[in-house]
Amino acid sequence: MEDKRPLILVSNDDGIMAKGISELVKFLRPLGEIVVMAPDSPRSGSGCALTVTQPVHYKLVKKDVGLTVYKCSGTPSDCIKMARGLLLDREPDLVVGGINHGDNSATNVHYSGTMGVVIEGCLNGIPSIGFSLCDYAPGADFDAAGPYVRKIAATVLEKGLPPLTCLNVNFPDTADIKGVKVCEQSKGQWGTEWQACPRREGDNYYWLTGEFNDHEPENEKNDHWALANGYVAITPTTVDVTAYHFMDELKTWDL
Repeated sequence: MEDKRPLILVSNDDGIMAKGISELVKFLRPLGEIVVMAPDSPRSGSGCALTVTQPVHYKLVKKDVGLTVYKCSGTPSDCIKMARGLLLDREPDLVVGGINHGDNSATNVHYSGTMGVVIEGCLNGIPSIGFSLCDYAPGADFDAAGPYVRKIAATVLEKGLPPLTCLNVNFPDTADIKGVKVCEQSKGQWGTEWQACPRREGDNYYWLTGEFNDHEPENEKNDHWALANGYVAITPTTVDVTAYHFMDELKTWDL
């Protein structure tokens, strides 16, 4: 029997029309057969949300040799569930989210629909990677990220990833990338998050915005430092959120 090429399932949270997902597909095509199932419009900030209050539908966008593209009315996580449950004739060898317009470093991993794609794949035992670029512009330049995307994806296809572990990969907004750093997640929190809508001032309408406050800006081990200094930040991320270090103490409580 002829060996099949690796099957790579791709989605994002910026929507099917975003430049980032088109660039991602371009970078990945030499590595295997690509199936894209992406939201039909932007779903940024949707995290691992699922659509449970209304039906979800999908539509074929195009089909070429080695590339099939669908759009979906649901969330990024819905896209992965729908592709796996209804469309694919075998499990993907790799799930990839991105390339996101804007970084998903630090605590953004918990809010990101791009990482929702990745976590959905990871929870189902599929090696999964999220790629993001520190540039929100619709026409952002992804060229410098291309060789790294291909090499990281090819290496994960070859070596796999540990159970319940995925990769969160962020690229600095520069054409002169210095290299790669394996990082820990930056510790910090968002502040000044709400901005009054100028067209509805006085009516309690606000835009969610804000600034991230890095608690350890000089920590050369974290992803924020790597990105600020021109490095690709790769953060190995676990979806097992058990606080093992606290279990023994919690057992001593009189509960």
